[in-house]
Order: sequence, then C-alpha cells, then structure tokens
Amino acid sequence: MLLIRNKKIKVLIVDDSLVFQEALARGVGGDPGIEVVGCASDPYSARDLIIQTRPDVITLDVEMPRMDGIEFLKKLMPQYPLPAIMVSGMSNKVFEALHAGAVDFVVKPDANNRISLDNLIKELNVKIKIASTAKVGHWKSEVAQRVVDKSLQNRDDTLIAIGASTGGTEATAQILKMLPRSIPGTLVVQHMPPVFTRMYAERLNNTCLMEVIEARDGDRVIPGRVLIAPGDAHMRLKKKGGVYTVECRTGEKVNGHCPSVDVLFHSCLEYARNMIGVILTGMGADGAQGLLALRRKGARTIGQNEETCVVYGMPKIAYDIGAVEQQLALSRIPQAIYACLKGDVSNEEGMM
Repeated sequence: MLLIRNKKIKVLIVDDSLVFQEALARGVGGDPGIEVVGCASDPYSARDLIIQTRPDVITLDVEMPRMDGIEFLKKLMPQYPLPAIMVSGMSNKVFEALHAGAVDFVVKPDANNRISLDNLIKELNVKIKIASTAKVGHWKSEVAQRVVDKSLQNRDDTLIAIGASTGGTEATAQILKMLPRSIPGTLVVQHMPPVFTRMYAERLNNTCLMEVIEARDGDRVIPGRVLIAPGDAHMRLKKKGGVYTVECRTGEKVNGHCPSVDVLFHSCLEYARNMIGVILTGMGADGAQGLLALRRKGARTIGQNEETCVVYGMPKIAYDIGAVEQQLALSRIPQAIYACLKGDVSNEEGMM
C-alpha cells in the first residue's frame, strides 16, 4: 500500500523531446496526487530547475544532448540525492542508471501509440508515488564493500532464494558480488519487465564470480549458478531423481506480480530445511507470507533493514509477521548468508 501524503508530490520532467515532454506533463499532472513543477530539455536546465522548484521526484530521459541522463545522475546524486525514474528505450543502459542512483525505470513507448502512452502514464504515476517514499541519502556517503573471499564446499542440497522489487536490482547485485564462486544454487525473483531480466542476468554474469543466467524451464539448480526468474513467468523449484530444476511458466499475477516472490518461496517449502530465504527492498507484501512459511518449515531467513532499503515495504511486512530471523543492513547480508552456510549463526534479529 502506498503512503498517504498531505501534499502533492512535486515532479520535474526532463526529456529532450518537447512532444514527449508535454505528453508526460499532461499525463502525470492529471493525477490528483502529483504536481508537475517544471519541464527541462537537458540536464543543465534541469539542474537550475531542481534548485528553483525543489522537486520530490524527477523523471529523466536516458538519451539527451550535451549530457545523457546517466552522466547527469552520476553528478547529481553525490551532491543532491533525489529520487529519479528513468524513461528509457529497450536498452541495457537502464542498469547503468540504476547503478548510478535511479530508483526505477519505465520503457518509452512508440510516440504514435496512444494506448502504450496511456499505459506508460499509469505505470509512471504509480512509480512516482513509490519513488517519493524512497530513501536516496546514502548516495552522499557510499562506502565500498569488501568482497567475501572465502570458499565453500559444494553442497548440492543447500539452496538460496532471494526476492526483491524497487531498489532490488542494485541490492541483489551488491550481495552476489560479495559472495564466492562456490555459492550454492541460487534463485532470484526481481520484479522487472520481460527482456530486462535477461539483460540484468547478463550484466550480473559479467560482474559476479558465479554464473548468472535468466532461467528457462527445466534449468538445473547447481552450485555456482544463479537463476533469475524471467520477467513474464513464475519460477518454481522442482526436484526429481535427486536433481533440483526450475519450472518457468506464465500465469496470473500473484500479489500484483509475475514473477512473484511468494510463488518461488512457496515452491521451496518441501526443501525448507536446506534453504536460506532472503527478502530485500521493495514496495508491497510479495514474499512475506512465503518467507514466513519457509521459516516455519525450518529455513534460515534474512530481511534487509529499514535504514538500507530504498523502499522498506516487503521486508517490513515480512519482519512484522515474524518471517525474518535476522534483519540486517544490506552490507551485512552476504556475511550472514555465509554464516548460515557454515552453520555458524547467532540470532542477530534487529541488528543494523
């Protein structure tokens, strides 16, 4: 559920196309909870308008003259952290933007397709409201994290399941980058559109020690491999003849999402005593009930704490209902996973 605000959310729109800029301003401004305080055609005009209007959220085009949206974010966030939603074509650049500090993104439609534009506006308005609650102040003092360099003995019977939404692309990446190549088979549900989940997997595969791929129906779950749920299919864990695989099938949305974290977590219940369940930043309740069921069946469960979440929604609900065994800062989650795998775990619930 979105937070109720007494004041309208002030939004600055940055896009080099005047036609698209006007369409966004008209559509976004039509929401009674949002006020468009200005429009800019390039980052230099945007910089001045940010100072003048003090927006709560900015929408930012990726491709712009003089300076693209990603470079602008890199310069903006350390000095003036501000929730940003990227408006992008179907491109890998959205992940560069998320890494630079963007909260989320929407895909720019064909300008001549009225239905696609209307759908974009609806999606953008929802994401603006979520972004207005996001915390981005940590960009002023980002600290490099030390990679976990210890090795683990391969254990085919141990698995890790991770669920995330808004802010989760970077949170999941930070965790995986700190874990060793010998990580147990790992399943990830990140709320993201189709095609982008493949791009995301490829990006992680290039930056992490383990193999990271977008899951396909029947893929094996093995040590050293991370499977990312496709953006248009639920991913479920299966076991046959002692071999773990995944089933990836389209279906109705669960908790408003396909893929759904709850669907993944519930599919792991039979193997819960061999599971580590992790729930990260995101709006809503997806994954909370599944994580609770996993914990009750004997799984170790970890939730990201409020201070390090971009949006403290999914982890909060999971924590409130008792699904989270350890609630930790993002930087401590890789060490907690490692400790669970080694069997050296103390109760750190509620620690920073």
